[in-house]
Amino acid sequence: MSSTKSMETHESWSSKPIKTNIMSLIIVIIMFLTRESEAARVFSIINDCKETIWAAAIPGDSFDGGGFELKAGQSRVFKAPVGWSGRIWGRTGCNFDKKTNNGSCTTGSCGTSLKCSAAGKPPATLAEFTLANPDFYDVSLVDGFNVPMAVKPINGNGGGNCSVAGCDQDVRDNCPKELSVKDGKTVIGCRSACDVFNTDEYCCRGRFGGPSVCHPTRYSKLFKQACPTSYSYAYDDPTSIFTCSATDYLITFCSNRSKRSCTYHNNKLVCSGSMGVNSLLNDGWSPLIALVFLVTLWTNI
Repeated sequence: MSSTKSMETHESWSSKPIKTNIMSLIIVIIMFLTRESEAARVFSIINDCKETIWAAAIPGDSFDGGGFELKAGQSRVFKAPVGWSGRIWGRTGCNFDKKTNNGSCTTGSCGTSLKCSAAGKPPATLAEFTLANPDFYDVSLVDGFNVPMAVKPINGNGGGNCSVAGCDQDVRDNCPKELSVKDGKTVIGCRSACDVFNTDEYCCRGRFGGPSVCHPTRYSKLFKQACPTSYSYAYDDPTSIFTCSATDYLITFCSNRSKRSCTYHNNKLVCSGSMGVNSLLNDGWSPLIALVFLVTLWTNI
């Protein structure tokens, strides 16, 4: 009887160091995952258009001062810290002086400077972000449309829905005459109904100032058809705002949502698309898999 108690006591005490070591490892892994979610986000901004796009961002400290030129086929890579909240858009038809960086654009202009410190003039397709844990992001046509855009999260740790936001079509091709912005005979932008008519119904204000009373109009439905995962009017939240944790972003002009896009991340090529086992292991899931294994082991000791 005494020998049995002695053995039970011995086993109980001998398992404590093992549990302590495993718990220490679990704490380290949790700290690692927390640091990962707080790391800077990598933004790859790609121009798939056949024309030059002058990209803009506010606040622009992390994006070359808020504005830069992207020729057809070009891309730029930036890092933005967690806590950054802002918007990115494309300007078209610009002409900037190479010495002063002053000039003008036919759509999306933020004034006379290449480097933006203010919002773009409608119509402008907007990509909006709040980097936190998780991140929030969307593509908005509330200020109208000037260029197709898609936002694709990649390399994330799996938190959130991590869906692709943006457009499948070019709204300019079917823009109603009353909303069209033209350069000669060419439609270069499509204004929002709020911007054109400035009524409470179209602007979701006054007696239409709420999600229960502000509904889609025939104009916002046209925007939604071309860009099904974009904000088409102010209260278009359920199908338009997305979340993702510790992810990087591909922002592509003139790309539809289903088109595969790639960028270099940590000196390796990373592409949008489904994540297999290798992607999970390579993209930061190894610590989480190890955490699950250690918790299982610890509970069975």
